[in-house]
Amino acid sequence: MLPSEQQACEEPEVSTIVEILGAQSLQRPDAPALLAPDRRAGTYADLRRQVDRVAATLRDAGLGHRARIAVCVPNGPEAASAALSVAAAATCAPLNPAYQAGEFRFYLEDARADAVIVLQSERGAIRDVAAELGLAVIEMVVDPAAPAGCFELRPAGTALRRAGSASAAADTADNAETAETGRWPSPGDVALILHTSGTTARPKIVPLSQANLVASARSIAAHLALSPDDRCLNVMPLFHIHGLVGALLATLAGGGSLVCTPGFDERAFFDWVTEFEPTWYTAVPTIHQAIVANGAAYRSRAPSHRFRFARSSSAALPPTTLAALESLLGAPVLEAYGMTEASHQMATNPLPPRARKPGSVGLPAGVEIAILDDAGRELAQGATGEIAIRGPGVTAGYENNPEANAKAFTHGWFRTGDQGRLDTDGYLVIAGRLKEIVNRGGEKVSPREVDEALLEHPDVAQAVAFALPHPSLGEDLAAAVVPKSGCTPDEAQLRGFLLSRLAGFKVPSRIVFVDAIPKGPTGKVQRTSLHEKLGPALATTFVAPRTEAERTVEAIFREVLECGPLGAHANFFAAGGDSLRGSQVIVRLNERLSLELPVTAIFRHPTIDELARAVEHGCRDSAGLAASMQAEVDALSDEEVARLLAEFERADAKQAG
Repeated sequence: MLPSEQQACEEPEVSTIVEILGAQSLQRPDAPALLAPDRRAGTYADLRRQVDRVAATLRDAGLGHRARIAVCVPNGPEAASAALSVAAAATCAPLNPAYQAGEFRFYLEDARADAVIVLQSERGAIRDVAAELGLAVIEMVVDPAAPAGCFELRPAGTALRRAGSASAAADTADNAETAETGRWPSPGDVALILHTSGTTARPKIVPLSQANLVASARSIAAHLALSPDDRCLNVMPLFHIHGLVGALLATLAGGGSLVCTPGFDERAFFDWVTEFEPTWYTAVPTIHQAIVANGAAYRSRAPSHRFRFARSSSAALPPTTLAALESLLGAPVLEAYGMTEASHQMATNPLPPRARKPGSVGLPAGVEIAILDDAGRELAQGATGEIAIRGPGVTAGYENNPEANAKAFTHGWFRTGDQGRLDTDGYLVIAGRLKEIVNRGGEKVSPREVDEALLEHPDVAQAVAFALPHPSLGEDLAAAVVPKSGCTPDEAQLRGFLLSRLAGFKVPSRIVFVDAIPKGPTGKVQRTSLHEKLGPALATTFVAPRTEAERTVEAIFREVLECGPLGAHANFFAAGGDSLRGSQVIVRLNERLSLELPVTAIFRHPTIDELARAVEHGCRDSAGLAASMQAEVDALSDEEVARLLAEFERADAKQAG
């Protein structure tokens, strides 16, 4: 067992979010806290006043400090201040704006939300689902002339809590007291609830207290030596623990400033660097890889800029990417290890002059780490087993899930489900994943959710989603499908079907059709070994590109992926591509052939021969191609199109954990 090097900070005790903001606003009221492109800076005093306004609005609506408020706002300064303000005054349940109606319904019901905060201009599925569930809708009104992060909240219609909600019934008296006294949450009150996907069951609710979040944020700030001189460029989504704690709350705990972008954009990233001169940023590996790929733009747009460091978390960072990024930035890259249940960070490589070990996630940070055997006994240093943690940032347990808690906690240790070892210097090396959950470049995908969506298709009899090794994402998602008798669904058809029901990162890159899904000795499907058992089905026979269009597409695939020859049936994503690189393929095709393919084409036609057929049609009739491809987009709802486009502007990894 190894303890964290900095489990306690030397500063005065701070245990709630409002205490962090109160201390900073007293010490540096006029210092910038939140910044954003084309907005004037919001100061710590502005942010503290914003928290007070949100708290007052919630109290006026009868929503006390234990009320559960869903926040569904696109990335930016208002998403940051809304999540922060709600978490400071009540319980925040941030939602991914890219969710479909069924996903919104599940998460809102499961979290027992009492109200939803949306932009006044929002007209998507979230409003319809909120109305269906009888939830109060609170509109966010943003004045572009106001400081970044400042907004007004206005109840849409009658701002009453949902009749009969569990939290409403339990907290009516408490809410009345809060409204009258202005009481703020205590350290033990739940500030944030997030869902973490289960491997074989429904997603689990992770409640994180005020004390959990503050302990983690202060630990991160201490390990990164964050100060008022630091500025973080945030490109992570603010509905995941990585962005919420690793970027936002850690920055504020250190007294620095946060640049709130709409999300990662490889074209704008270095312009933001030039404009805001950040000292650091944190991201998932796919974003780092995109930055390396566009490295020439860094010195051309920001010739004198110097990062103090960059941070990587949420998925394994290939050592080659780490080395290339350090060379590009001229700054250390710190790989860290985090998860939702730990309020994000559990281990991190240290700042210079101490050693950083490529392939390791560093030393314990804010928690104690032990390696356990199957029986829960601690193993000797150097032995491989299950990684377990305990500390002030670790959740007290999943909500309303005694079975999951019994499996997750052993003698006070939380079992992460990851396998690893502590080397002779105490650095943690992750050996693999014990859980079936697919970690797709930082985005956690529940295979069962994908199974259920596939089974909604009328031609599908059986379906099992599983992980595939992937050169840049770490893990990719595939699915095996048994068609119903007499039915012949194709891969592109099923992928399009899933895109209308699930967020894009949950759609498999490969779908294979089999007569029967392999099972283990007990008759159960063993997801973790499916990629090996289905190896022949996943393999494609090499067929050299046959037409000029196929040769052109293949050449562009190879340029973007920096790989060797690809066959005509090669799948872009299976060959190592992700959404960021996919957008590069479409841009290059359009430029070279004067076409107008929408960026969503790579999702619809991910193989060389499929995309080449679209190109051939376009070369005969560019206008016809544009109309044809636009018809595909028009067949989707506005929300679906916006979601797919947004996926290209951020890493395949959003999110959170």
